Parts: sequence; structure tokens; C-alpha cells
Amino acid sequence: MATDTGDTGTLLRHDITIHTGDGAALVARVAGAPDASVTVVFAHGWTLHGEVWRPHVEALVAAGVRVVTYDHRGHGRSTAGRASPWTIDLLGDDLADVIDTVAPEGPVVLCGHSMGGMTIMALAAARPELFGSRITGVVLVGTSAGDLVPTGRGFPASVRLRSVAQTRFFAFGQRYPRVFTRGRTLLPGPDRPRHLRIVRRSLFGPDADPILVRECARMLFAAPMTTVCGFFPALVRHDKAGALAALGTIPVHIVVGAHDRLTPLAHSRALAAELPDATLHIAPDCGHMVCTERPDSVIAPLRELCADRAA
Repeated sequence: MATDTGDTGTLLRHDITIHTGDGAALVARVAGAPDASVTVVFAHGWTLHGEVWRPHVEALVAAGVRVVTYDHRGHGRSTAGRASPWTIDLLGDDLADVIDTVAPEGPVVLCGHSMGGMTIMALAAARPELFGSRITGVVLVGTSAGDLVPTGRGFPASVRLRSVAQTRFFAFGQRYPRVFTRGRTLLPGPDRPRHLRIVRRSLFGPDADPILVRECARMLFAAPMTTVCGFFPALVRHDKAGALAALGTIPVHIVVGAHDRLTPLAHSRALAAELPDATLHIAPDCGHMVCTERPDSVIAPLRELCADRAA
């Protein structure tokens, strides 16, 4: 366990490792006052890690909130475990383990971006009794309840063909990760202009800060190819539409960038339609990384949820 202390010796943050039933070691970071009235747990997106939430953590800790970030299995400092194949439901089980370990008592607010939002949905479907009792609020950021890689007959042929191509590409990478890992060495590095242009176009809005784009590019480039390819089938299979009744029992905020290419606005609108009491926030000029481009679009609803619990 690593610990940071302030000038007065008051605990500011510490790292803790959570061991799952299949042997994964999930590394979590706890920040803020131990006696805070509410704990916020953040779940990051595919190929990212817990440090993506840094500005949100700083803002909430300054407001007196206890905050927990963690790396999904196979991401960041967390190990992969023995479970195979990886699924979003498995990540939901991991999130339950994190909550049980770092916040065994008191109200909890969850915030998930992209695959992290799907993780919260998986937990809601599997453990609905937690919502309204332990979990008192949720923020879903740039995420989807299903059909993220559409292949059904109801979609245009061009969309289905692109989805099939993506699925086959990542399936090949899953079978031959060493080939993909060697191939990555031939690609432009994360600081090269070509790579940065691809990341900006795919994940950010038109006016994104170049520093933020570079930080994200480095994070993505550092993700192991086994993680990149191994989780893609889980994203394809994710389907929790119609299984989110537990989220209807608590306040939910849905945040999405107007220019999101990975989980387009239609996915957030579908979530809002299934959860009619949820509040939908559309951030103009932002892409999939809306939580990075415009941190306050996520911090503001989190502050509201935390204030409701502290009142």
C-alpha cells in the first residue's frame, strides 16, 4: 500500500489492491477524508486507466468528498486474472468487489465513462439490491446499453459490413497478440502528428486542447494489445437494454459529447428514453473524451449528487 500525506500528516490518498476470485489484482486509489459523508467511485473506459479522472478527483476532494479510482483488469496497474473470455458482466463483478473493499459502509455514487458506464449497467442488472440502498446516484458518460457494434438486419449494409470488419480485425488480434504487438512498433508513436490527428478525430471535439489529446494518445498507446483486442468482443456482446430498472430508482445523469463518434448521441438518447427520470447533458463541441475535454460536465452533476447525500 502506498500512502501520500499532507504537511499536517492527514491522509490524502493511498493505494489498495483488491484481489478477485479468479486471481486478478485490481489497483485502486483512495483520496479524500476517510469520514466524508459520501464516496464517489470512478470506472474508466476501454484502454484507459484511473488517472484519466485526475481533475475530477481534485475537484471533489477539495469539496470534501471521498473518491476512489481504480484500473480495470488488464488496464493500467491491474492484472488480468484467469477468467476467460473477458466480459462486461465480469467487470461488473469487479466493481462490486471494489465497492465492498473500499466503501463497505455509507452512500456511494458511481461514475463511469464508456466501458466504465457499461460496467455500472452490468452491476445494476446483476445486483439491483445495491441501488437505492448503498448506491445513491450514478453518472454515465459517453456510454451505451448495447448495439455498440451493430450487426443486425435493421442496420444499413455499410454499417454492418464495417462492424463485421472491426470484429474480425480484433478477433485476429486476440488470437495472435504478438503479431499485433510487433505491428504496433511500426506505427507512429503517440507523440507523432499523424497519431495525434487520428486520436483527435476519433475521440475529441474540433477545438480540443492539444495537451489533452497528447495525454490521451499516450494512455491509449500504453495499453497492452492483449487488452485492446481482448475486450473488444466484450464491448460487442454488451447488451443491457431493458435490464436497467435498478437505475430507475435513483438519480442518474447522462453526459455525452455532441461529436462523440464511438458512442454517438443516439446511444445516450436511448439510455435517457429507458430512464425517463434521468437528466441528459449534451456537451457541445466535445467528443467521446468529454470527461477530459470538459471535466466540469461531469464534476457538476457529481457535486449535485454528493450534495444531496450530505444534506
